[in-house]
Amino acid sequence: MDLFELNKQRQLEKSAPLADRMRPEKIEDFLGQEHLLGEGKIIRRMIKSDRIYSSIFYGPPGVGKTTLAKIISNSTNMAFEKVSAVASGINDLKKKIEIAKDNLKFENKKQFYL
Repeated sequence: MDLFELNKQRQLEKSAPLADRMRPEKIEDFLGQEHLLGEGKIIRRMIKSDRIYSSIFYGPPGVGKTTLAKIISNSTNMAFEKVSAVASGINDLKKKIEIAKDNLKFENKKQFYL
């Protein structure tokens, strides 16, 4: 990354919505769901062992599903691809599958979808 790209990235970060700038990035900063994320609980154990099992996060908008998925991706050897069942079509899913295949070949990353 050169200085121009770095400056552009910083400008984008400054102009991002407040919710995005305040989004937790570590599991320690994520509030709630202590029965799943607390010390010694299932999701925290999965993250620490870098072995994420099939999971479905559901709930109304704004409860932290995407935030938790990003935290898991950043804390493990998992590639994160966001897929919206409402907004995505078959072509979008095919593209995501190709990305997953490339990640497995070249980056040795497991794929994680939300």
